[in-house]
Amino acid sequence: MDISGKRMVENLKAIDYVRLSGTEGEEKAANFIAGKIKELGAEPVIETFDVPFYTIEKVKLEALKPFNKEYEATGYGFSGNAAKDGIEAELKYLESFDDLSLQNIQGKIVLFVGGVNAQTFEKLIKAGAVGFIGVCGHYLDKKGTFDLEERMLREQQIVNGVIPGVCIHVNDAVAIVDKGVKKVRLTLSQNETTAKSRNVTTFVTGTKFPDEIISVTAHYDSVVFSHGMFDNGSGTVNNLEMLRYYLKNPPRRSLRFVFCGSEERGIYGSRNFVEQHEEEIKKTRLCCNVDMTGPVLGKDIVRITGEDKIIHAIDYYAKVHGHVATVYQDTYPSDGMPFAWKGVPAVNFYRQAAAGTTQIHCRHDTLSRITAKSLESTGKFIVEVMNTIINADSFPFERKIPDNMVEKTNGMLKNMPGYKTDGEDKDKQQKKQVS
Repeated sequence: MDISGKRMVENLKAIDYVRLSGTEGEEKAANFIAGKIKELGAEPVIETFDVPFYTIEKVKLEALKPFNKEYEATGYGFSGNAAKDGIEAELKYLESFDDLSLQNIQGKIVLFVGGVNAQTFEKLIKAGAVGFIGVCGHYLDKKGTFDLEERMLREQQIVNGVIPGVCIHVNDAVAIVDKGVKKVRLTLSQNETTAKSRNVTTFVTGTKFPDEIISVTAHYDSVVFSHGMFDNGSGTVNNLEMLRYYLKNPPRRSLRFVFCGSEERGIYGSRNFVEQHEEEIKKTRLCCNVDMTGPVLGKDIVRITGEDKIIHAIDYYAKVHGHVATVYQDTYPSDGMPFAWKGVPAVNFYRQAAAGTTQIHCRHDTLSRITAKSLESTGKFIVEVMNTIINADSFPFERKIPDNMVEKTNGMLKNMPGYKTDGEDKDKQQKKQVS
């Protein structure tokens, strides 16, 4: 089988830079992908769409009582400019977001470990907090070897309003609580606007069943600080290699390749695609999403947002081809989800890296963690499985999302940008869309 890990590595080298949503880096990568598609003999289409964008202009966190000290901090995107001139308030450490912990935080700045979701952020607003401090990192981190996470709030988190927030390192958080900091000043100024992002698509027409379409997706954007070779440069180059293969080995069913922009900002690219291609989505039978491959130590996973019969079939295909893979049913927070939202089963392929070997969403997601041999092994497995489906005499699965996956898809999309219900009950609306 002509699937080459060496070619994948060469393509990874060509996008070995930060590809943050809405920036020149993402646009550069989109143009590279389009160029590769044309080089392979297919016709690329670049589809542009707007995404929320922010620029942090000033951020500062200072202890005021019982001593004065400034801590390194990053600002939460889209948490507003209420603190542009600085907010001084009493500090409260939240051990949890239960009702007891949230008592008496009105007018205070709260510190908590980790991040916030839509539900916990709403609790902070209703309880009257005037600012918040999230925590990231590991106590073993050493200066110069890490970057503070740059986090953002998403549309569904801020439907009830915003309060300014920053993120600090866990070692500073420990010191703040241990030394009894009582009062802080939080300063945050940012420019909130929109920017352009891009999906790059191409179409391979099926030789026997051209009106039955399988979408093949992967996101090519990365996060701030990260070159994203694992997440998800690896999936991007895997799908370029799949495109090469199917152009040389014409499939019986049509394939729509979608290289998605702005997945890291809230799965914007694939959501935009399914919304802009409604007629095509009606003909789409399956989504094959590839998100992270390539580490030497780890295991291949196939997570399926679809019926049990898909799980059993793919587990069988894996065994027939002698490839060890864990196959199970679940949602997966990547580009397959908007397809599931529209009733298209999603098969998500990824390689789960062994603990301590590969990191994502940071400066350590580099090419040094990826090997051609591992890329090729997983890539061949994906094509072997997909060939069985793509070239079947009769399509083996229904275009259907079971009720338990509708509910889980519902729950996930409620916290993502752009999930609209036009005033209808969200669960009922979602079931209508996937039926």
